[in-house]
Amino acid sequence: MSHYSRFTFLFVLLFAQETLLADEPIFSGPQVGEKLPPLNVKGVYGDLADKDIELAAAPATDPELLIFFHERTRPAYGLTNMMMKYAASRKKDGLKSSVIYLTDDATETRDWLGRVKRNMNPNVIHAISPDGLEGPGSYGLNRNVALTVLVAKDGKVTANFALIQPSIQSDGPKILKAIVDATGGGKVPTVADLGGGRYSGQARMKARGGKSDEKLTSLLRAVINKQASDDDVREAAAAVEEYVKKNGNARREIARISSTVVNGGKLANYGTEAAQETLKRWAKKYGAAPKRADQTTEEDGKTGTKE
Repeated sequence: MSHYSRFTFLFVLLFAQETLLADEPIFSGPQVGEKLPPLNVKGVYGDLADKDIELAAAPATDPELLIFFHERTRPAYGLTNMMMKYAASRKKDGLKSSVIYLTDDATETRDWLGRVKRNMNPNVIHAISPDGLEGPGSYGLNRNVALTVLVAKDGKVTANFALIQPSIQSDGPKILKAIVDATGGGKVPTVADLGGGRYSGQARMKARGGKSDEKLTSLLRAVINKQASDDDVREAAAAVEEYVKKNGNARREIARISSTVVNGGKLANYGTEAAQETLKRWAKKYGAAPKRADQTTEEDGKTGTKE
């Protein structure tokens, strides 16, 4: 696994740990106990290609899984792919499963979906919302999340997951349990059972014999701590800069990480204003070129997804 992918994963992980402690709950879509509104979308593959489809149509008695794909990223793709792999296996239990892609360019998204068709599970519905990035108004979706995952039964939401930074390891087990509960119970599969580890940065690192820089991880955690004062951030940033001055690999990681965060439209999610200014300064100082969203690798399943 590349240093870039490994450290991006670590940075996102420690960011998630901070936000869990500091941020208010994120809401997107109908909440538990609310009715699932009918949803009109355009099919993508097979017999449903370019056809109008109504999801969550009344009378809705079967269990249903809806994943709203807000942002085309590797974590979002990995979690969605794993969930749909399992959802297809519960089709015999009446589960109806769909991925709904939200986009302001339906033509480009349809072209992308055509290119990655071989990576998509054919036993679930893939569709594009005609309502742009906001999605259908009746669903009240939050465009600042990467995925909104809804599980429903008898027409009502039984589980809702609004995910800014989707994680197979953290979010996967919760969603799998919600699916199992909605489809009559039984054993909840593990991430390992479904092969989800291949999307995990930690698993890829282990498979390739890679080692993380624990010291740099600890230093970065101090920089993006949302409870840190400006003085704390300056002190932590100085420690990072002193460390990378003597470590070429760490210096390259800081360059790539800061550039990815600054150019990826997610800067506001990381730490305090002082931390965000630090990340912008690092992106300029260390001069890493960000990876474009349309660049792909074999690990991505050629999805064209971003880190």
